[in-house]
Amino acid sequence: MRLMGYRRADGRIGFRNHVLIVPTCACSSETCRKVAELVPACVSIVNQNGCGEVEQNTAITREVTAGLIINPNVFGAVVIGLGCEQNEIDVLLEVVRAKTGKTVGRFVIQEEGGTAETIRKAALFAEELVRQASLCIREEVDFSGLILGTECGGSDTTSGLAANPVLGRVCDRLIDLGGTAILSETTEFIGAEHLLAARGRTKEVREDILRIVQDYEKHLLITGNSLRNGQPGPGNKKGGITTLEEKSLGCIHKGGTRPIEEVVEYGREIRKKGLIIMDTPGYDIASVTGMVAGGCQLVVFTTGRGTPTGNAIAPVIKMTANYETYQKMGENTDLDVSGVVSNKETLEEAADRVLQEVIRVANGALSKAEILGFSDICMKRLCNYI
Repeated sequence: MRLMGYRRADGRIGFRNHVLIVPTCACSSETCRKVAELVPACVSIVNQNGCGEVEQNTAITREVTAGLIINPNVFGAVVIGLGCEQNEIDVLLEVVRAKTGKTVGRFVIQEEGGTAETIRKAALFAEELVRQASLCIREEVDFSGLILGTECGGSDTTSGLAANPVLGRVCDRLIDLGGTAILSETTEFIGAEHLLAARGRTKEVREDILRIVQDYEKHLLITGNSLRNGQPGPGNKKGGITTLEEKSLGCIHKGGTRPIEEVVEYGREIRKKGLIIMDTPGYDIASVTGMVAGGCQLVVFTTGRGTPTGNAIAPVIKMTANYETYQKMGENTDLDVSGVVSNKETLEEAADRVLQEVIRVANGALSKAEILGFSDICMKRLCNYI
C-alpha cells in the first residue's frame, strides 16, 4: 500500500492537515475553545500550564507548546495568550519561527480588548487558515517521513505477552523501510534498562539509557517518594502484573529489536531515523504529548484493560490482545490481536494487520479516538507523573 501525505516546506511530512488553536496558558484556554467552536474545522488544545510555574516547568511548557505547533500534521496555528503569563507569547513564537515557516497568528486578550474581541479576530484568522489548508493535496511519500510513537497503558498480562510484541514487530518493519519509531515511558524501563542499553548504537546512547532511568529514580527520592510505591498500578495488578520488573519487561517489547540510535529529552525534536528513546513519564497522556511535540505524526497505543485516549494532533490507534476488553471497549479500540493469545494468529500475521492499519490511518482513515473527537493533552511536570 502506498503512503500518502502532505509535504511541508521544511521537507517534513504531515499525515493530517490541521489548523491548531493554541493557548499559551490556562487563562487563554477557554478563549481558544470558543474560537474552535466557531470554526469547527480547527482543532484546539487545553493548556493547564503556562503560569504560576517554576522556571523548569515553564521551559517544558514552552518547548512542548512550540513542538505541537511545529508538528508536521499542523498546517498552521492560531496562538492566543492572556498577556501576563510566564509562557510569554512572543518568546514562544520566536521558538516556533526559528524552526518553521508555517503561518501562525498571534492574539493577546489584554491587547485585543477582552475575550469577545479576541475570539472574533482569532476566528476570522482561523477561517482563512482553514481555507488555505483546504488547498493542500496529498502526494505519495516515502516511509522515511513517518515517525511512529508507541505507548502502552492500562496494561495487563496480555500486553507483555502479545500486544507489545506485535507492536515491536511493526516498529522493526517500519524501521527497515526507512522510518522511525519512538519508545517512551522511562519509568517502565526499570528492571529492564540493561537490556535496552545493550542495544544502544554507541557508548553514549548506552550510557544515556542507564542515566535517564537513574535520574528519574533519584529525582523522585529527593521528594521523599519512590517509584515502587506506585508501580505496578492498581489496574495493572488486577490485570495480573505482579512486579515493576515484570511490567517493564512487557513494556520494552513495544520498541522491537532494532538498535537504539538516540535518547532525546521530553518533547524535543526527533532528528535521527530508526529506533529512538524519548525520556517521558509512564503517564500515558503526558508521554503521548511529548512524542507528538517531538514530531511524531501517529501513535499506536496498546492496552490490556482499555483506554479512550486520543490526541488533538496525531491519530492514536488503540490495540488490545485482551478479547474481553475488545468486546467491552470496542468503540475505543481499533484493533483486536487477541488471536495471538488464543493461538489463532501468529505474531507476524498480527503485525501485518497492524502495519496495514497504520498505513490506512496515515493515509487519512480516522482512528476511533479521532471519530470521538478526543484531544487529550498533558505535559510532563517536575515530579508529578510516574
